[in-house]
Amino acid sequence: MSDYYTSVEQAGLAEQVTLWLDQIAVETPEIAAIDRGTSDDTPSGDPRWYVRMRGQDKEFTTIWLTLGQRTLRYETYVMPAPEENAEALYENLLRRNDRLVGAHFSIGMEDAIFLRGEMPVAQVSESELDRLLGTLYATVEQCFRALLSIGFASRFTG
Repeated sequence: MSDYYTSVEQAGLAEQVTLWLDQIAVETPEIAAIDRGTSDDTPSGDPRWYVRMRGQDKEFTTIWLTLGQRTLRYETYVMPAPEENAEALYENLLRRNDRLVGAHFSIGMEDAIFLRGEMPVAQVSESELDRLLGTLYATVEQCFRALLSIGFASRFTG
């Protein structure tokens, strides 16, 4: 089982995450904004951040980071549920999952496609935050157009 952080330790790590994200934002021109959520944003009152990144294939990718007492969860919305070719789209996502490290595609609310992952709080560091932001951003950028062309094929023909 992963380490359990007390509320005081969690608050200290949350402040450190804010500092690290601020530093990453200075060094990363793709980051358009970073906002910190309030305790009302999550059912458990866990600290939450929203990292909005400018893309080329997808105009913006927003990555949500939620710091729990045991894990840092991260996720980004990739696209809505497919209108067609759902089987081919899901097969494509499962094949992509096989090559991903630290994240996976999943189906969320309203059958939308998300990219998610989590890590133990003991592993949270500036370099890990940079790695996970880069992984989610690069994965969305690499697959977004291909996924749209499968799940919304009729909108791209004609």
